[in-house]
Amino acid sequence: MNKRFLLVLLIILPFVSFSQYLWDIGGSIGASSFLGDVGGKNTPAKKFIGDLNMPSTRPGLGLYARYKISPLFSVRAMFSYSSIAGDDKLSTYLPRKGRNLSFRNNIYELSVSGEVYFYEIPGLVQNFKTNVDFKSYVSIGVSGFHHNPQAQYQGQWVDLAPLHTEGVNYSLWQVAVPIGLGANFTVNRKHRIGLEVIWRKTFTDYLDDVSTRYVDPSTLSSPTAVALANRSGEIQTTDPDLKTLLSYNYQPHGLRGDPKNNDTWFTYQLTYSYVIRGKSSFYRSRYPTLFGKKNRKRKIRAKF
Repeated sequence: MNKRFLLVLLIILPFVSFSQYLWDIGGSIGASSFLGDVGGKNTPAKKFIGDLNMPSTRPGLGLYARYKISPLFSVRAMFSYSSIAGDDKLSTYLPRKGRNLSFRNNIYELSVSGEVYFYEIPGLVQNFKTNVDFKSYVSIGVSGFHHNPQAQYQGQWVDLAPLHTEGVNYSLWQVAVPIGLGANFTVNRKHRIGLEVIWRKTFTDYLDDVSTRYVDPSTLSSPTAVALANRSGEIQTTDPDLKTLLSYNYQPHGLRGDPKNNDTWFTYQLTYSYVIRGKSSFYRSRYPTLFGKKNRKRKIRAKF
């Protein structure tokens, strides 16, 4: 009997101990970077961050609530805003400079992710005033997001999706798989400060409105669609190599993008959250005086 009780106690104790601080609520601020067809560096497109062009980095923000299920696992719901952009003018690779496409896209995302803590240092800093714990984690989840690629034309930002610049009708509502790596410091069990990087695996190649080939301009819906589908004609250059590219490329049915890899983006942000103190029902029933409940003596009334 004593052994069984001890076993049950060992199983329950971690949850009772950690149940004091189950929730934290906070936000994040940082930057967003795009990986796709438009922009890039001085070579043909590379996978993942090999094609990252830092001048295209834009701001990103988030709000989240996190619930600790166990000492090793938490679940977080997050609403985030990411601004991404790309511009072929920032690339030194001639085929991209000649293509001369650009875009911006404001993304609003709602995600649910699980976090698994793989390394921690309890009491990293510990003295009579301050206690700091450290944890690092990996995360994976699912998200739904809304996006709307735009291009600047004649001084105004124009929505690209309704123009069907490649003759394709794509949805502005999409699903992604956010995969992250992060670390945080918890100060005095109240303030949680951290750094986090999250990459999204998406299922669309149209975050930048570019994916496949140029279409016949006669099939496009408006002069604006014709102008934004092919902007190579706006290039003014004295570079003989670029002039040659402009003469023989960027024609109907020629390559406009690379459909082999979907567009992605990632965020790298500073996070802050406030830890909410609470007690489990077991803790409340065991120590009611800590919650302002006094032990009340049962009144016994005399009966005659």
